[in-house]
Amino acid sequence: MSLHDDPVLLRRKRLARLAKLGQRSGYFAFFIALIVFIIGFATSFTNAVAITLIVLLILGSFLLAPSIVLHHAVKAASDIDRQ
Repeated sequence: MSLHDDPVLLRRKRLARLAKLGQRSGYFAFFIALIVFIIGFATSFTNAVAITLIVLLILGSFLLAPSIVLHHAVKAASDIDRQ
């Protein structure tokens, strides 16, 4: 059975892409938060900097946590299928 015939494999591939996108987006939000923190620390740490940091950290957490769990679920399902 090929990838094009099996709906389970197609769905697993789609979920793996979604997990990868979520991980990249979450880590990117953390990276931008780090850049904002460095800029704020080097200049003046205003309320706008603090609010931006909070929003980016919350956004990164909301994106990254489920994506990591989904990634491990897809990987575990693939490992079980290989056995």
